[in-house]
Amino acid sequence: MTHRALAFLLLLCALPPALATRDDDASQGAPPPVPTAVGPVPGPKKPAQGAINPYPQTDAVALMEGRRLFIRFNCSGCHGDHGGGGMGPSLRDVDWLYGSSDGEIFDSIAQGRAHGMPAWGTKLPADTIWRLTAYIRSLRTPREPNAPQ
Repeated sequence: MTHRALAFLLLLCALPPALATRDDDASQGAPPPVPTAVGPVPGPKKPAQGAINPYPQTDAVALMEGRRLFIRFNCSGCHGDHGGGGMGPSLRDVDWLYGSSDGEIFDSIAQGRAHGMPAWGTKLPADTIWRLTAYIRSLRTPREPNAPQ
């Protein structure tokens, strides 16, 4: 094999698949397919359906229970002991990628999110997720149980 042929083969292997091969649709003038998002699209789009937390922010017992569950299920392993962030994003921020309402937090826990947040909806009952949601919503407020010093 000549150097020129070898260089051509290496170049061909380095091209993206769409450039290295020819689709019948592309040869007939059809536009290439538009990539679609897999999973939830970031940003607040619409409120979650039926998203009413049965645990109000004034329920100190539910907030303490949510804090206990946050530690027990190792949420703190990714989000930090007081939700300040670590491998996972901070839960103490004002702006959230997937929304910070009760329903949006519930959905994030239940359905999971891209880049590492597992879906807990099949493993935890809704009542447990609502308690976690109540605790997360209490972060940065005077009602936060065991607030950082």
